[in-house]
Amino acid sequence: MATHSNGMSARQLEDQLGVAYKTAWLLTQKLRRSMVDPDREPLEGVVEVDQTEIPFREGDAFFEPGNAGKILVIGAVEVIDRDTNQSKPRRKHAKYLDTRSGRIRLSMIADNSAASIEAFVRANVKHGTTLLTDGHASYPGLTDYRHDPRVVGKMAGHVVLPWIHRAFSLMKRWSLGTYHGLRRKHVDTYLNEFVFRYNRRFHRHVSFETLLGLAAQHEPASYWDIVKRDNPRKGVQTARRAPRRRKTATGMRQDGASLAPGVSRDQPIKPPHPG
Repeated sequence: MATHSNGMSARQLEDQLGVAYKTAWLLTQKLRRSMVDPDREPLEGVVEVDQTEIPFREGDAFFEPGNAGKILVIGAVEVIDRDTNQSKPRRKHAKYLDTRSGRIRLSMIADNSAASIEAFVRANVKHGTTLLTDGHASYPGLTDYRHDPRVVGKMAGHVVLPWIHRAFSLMKRWSLGTYHGLRRKHVDTYLNEFVFRYNRRFHRHVSFETLLGLAAQHEPASYWDIVKRDNPRKGVQTARRAPRRRKTATGMRQDGASLAPGVSRDQPIKPPHPG
């Protein structure tokens, strides 16, 4: 999940580890929630911002792209000069040639309103950054950013905003190829997984160690936290039909068993003979 460009689905992890599907699914969800650095720096310099739509699955039905619903996703990517390996603004309407993509951010939004777009930009892009956009009416409200609109018109969006649309294309192909479509409920965790690997595509050899370090900084998440439901057993003591037996160095020992004087606690208790 941390190093391979396609990641790994819960079904694949189930086969690799030899565990039940529910166990594999819970493990992958916990790993995805650990892929976000709580102290990560916002994007800066020159950033392309745009929106796209991806299909999503409903329930456990077979995924059919033609009949699937749509999830609205917004993304931002740094534009890096290849010569200086830095993100430097140019004059307005100038072409950004000989560049590459830097770090990215992806998130699901409810709609194309100014409130949704501004909330994403302010949460992920540093103030004063140059924004390269498609001229959407929601961007002029970001007065503390340098807005450089590229009106698309009849031209294909990937021509004027190449790097964010390349990221969108990779994300869509990954979601359809590895997961056969995403579900709306957990889509942000899958987007975080894609962002984690994309931002570390030049340093894949340390991605696993990075994931372990990030996981240590997050609070533990239970199954009920992930599915956002109340734990029905919370505060209720589990009733056991028979005392638990533990394996010790000398054999099996029953919990809570009373020991005779002079008998070591590690001495195994003989099971009663059937009468």
